[in-house]
Amino acid sequence: MIKKYIKNELLADGYYEIDHDSGLKIFVMEKPEYTGAFAMFGTKYGSVDTCFRLKGEKDYTCVPEGIAHFLEHKLFESEELDAFELFAKTGANANAFTSFDRTCYIFSCSKNFEKSLEILLDFVKKPYFTEQTVQKEQGIIGQEIRMYQDDPDWQTLFNLLRGLYSKNPVRIDIAGTIESIAEINAELLYSCYRTFYNLSNMALAVAGNVSVDEVIAIADKVLPKEEKVEFEQIIPEEDSSVVTAYTEEELGVDMTKFAFGFKNSCFSPLRTPKELVCVNLALGVIAGKVSPLYCEMLEEGLINQSFGTEYFTGRGFAAPIFMGESNKPEKVRDRILAQISRLKNEGISDEDFEIAKKRYYGLEVLGFNETENLANALVDSYFNGFGLFDTLEESRKVSKEDVEETLRTHFDESSCCLSVIR
Repeated sequence: MIKKYIKNELLADGYYEIDHDSGLKIFVMEKPEYTGAFAMFGTKYGSVDTCFRLKGEKDYTCVPEGIAHFLEHKLFESEELDAFELFAKTGANANAFTSFDRTCYIFSCSKNFEKSLEILLDFVKKPYFTEQTVQKEQGIIGQEIRMYQDDPDWQTLFNLLRGLYSKNPVRIDIAGTIESIAEINAELLYSCYRTFYNLSNMALAVAGNVSVDEVIAIADKVLPKEEKVEFEQIIPEEDSSVVTAYTEEELGVDMTKFAFGFKNSCFSPLRTPKELVCVNLALGVIAGKVSPLYCEMLEEGLINQSFGTEYFTGRGFAAPIFMGESNKPEKVRDRILAQISRLKNEGISDEDFEIAKKRYYGLEVLGFNETENLANALVDSYFNGFGLFDTLEESRKVSKEDVEETLRTHFDESSCCLSVIR
């Protein structure tokens, strides 16, 4: 086992990074002044991972869309009790989520941390599937899929992704479709589990009123040593063109919702810390909460407080997105495009850059006060190939010229789409 402490001198804070003998990467951020703790046990496996092959295999295995999410549901069940019943006895609040490129199991607690962590590590590493339980789950997840089909915010996002991407599985709902989950069986679930739930493909992050030694002791007790499983995944190549520049759907909403995004080229699967900072700063300069354009559109009634921005990224996909509510979404799009064009031609003012930079840096620092955010950031940064403090450090060093170059490379008017739910 290798244990090292990584400290940020400016924050006077740090965390432990442990290469555990089992093959698992463990992160612990001790916060003795806090009353509770938050733990996240995640695997680098999400909804886009539908085609893979183990090292030495000739052919790729392609599995039904939605199987990663299906597997997340099934892992909570065992032959005797489900994990939620066990967590209820310790008083911990447990949950899980599947995203496009990861699946994570979480709990928060103010007492009985050791027992809760044992439960978390134990149930995730003990799969139990039968054809009968799989068939039962198909009905449950089918209802969940239908529910999300009626969710306007969810559909606004996925209509945008379907407008931007022609091949990447990110365009498919995380839960899959009614048709795709009907193809899932116990054998396929075990195949995916053996490939992606190997400890070398996973990470455990804990933040709060805990000690690194107790976390290691529990891992020593529960986790067996595993041989690393090596595999390849297919990430479909996408060119810069979009499927459509505009998509519209009608649902039961009080006000029209929209998402407007730009398809970015992904020459490598993951974004660097500098790229993440530069794009987020560009979004802030264009129409962030403290930008002139945001204030203008708000005063004119073009947008409301729901308006926001996000750099939507994952393994093999990236898109800067503006989203919110407006009865004139096309006008909002045009104002944003005009602002981008002006900034490209005239450059960013020193004042606007400093305001956006200080706001971004301040929000980054605030995130270090929340145990849930810390655990999530530790897993997220590790899966993306960098350290917890790297984006914070990049946000201090980034220049106005860096962000102006990002405007030219990441906000191409010919590679954008507007998704509208009326």
